[in-house]
Amino acid sequence: MFSALIFASLPLALGGLSGWLSGTGQSAWYKSLKKPSWNPPAYVFGPVWTVLYILMGIASIPAFNQRDAPALAMFLANLMLNVSWPLVFFRAQRPDLALAIIIALLISIGATMVLFARITKLWILLIPYALWVTYATALNASIVALNDKKKEPLP
Repeated sequence: MFSALIFASLPLALGGLSGWLSGTGQSAWYKSLKKPSWNPPAYVFGPVWTVLYILMGIASIPAFNQRDAPALAMFLANLMLNVSWPLVFFRAQRPDLALAIIIALLISIGATMVLFARITKLWILLIPYALWVTYATALNASIVALNDKKKEPLP
């Protein structure tokens, strides 16, 4: 049981590390971006992601306990995409590439939900995660569109 709890803490630990490494939302670059009116204030993201990471960890426990290789592999791939998004968006300052990552993340969340649903009713704990990442995908796409620098035509 202890090892399952350690595994369940993985999303929270990786999310915290990713946020720390990327400096999410604190840079002058991010603050200078044009954002849609429905962009939430920065203080919302930390608590929301903390709750989502905890729910993800709880949902993963049955897959871990049953050693369901496909479900665990998809969950871990999902975590890697989740960790890479803020690094690409904030650290590399590439919202365009981050958009591709978050779309892949959204697909991997759906696949994880399907694989978890085969083994546990706890898959429903991933619904808020899927909804938040859907919202974040729209936000990412809006930031890309609002900050698209049109190239001047050649003379």
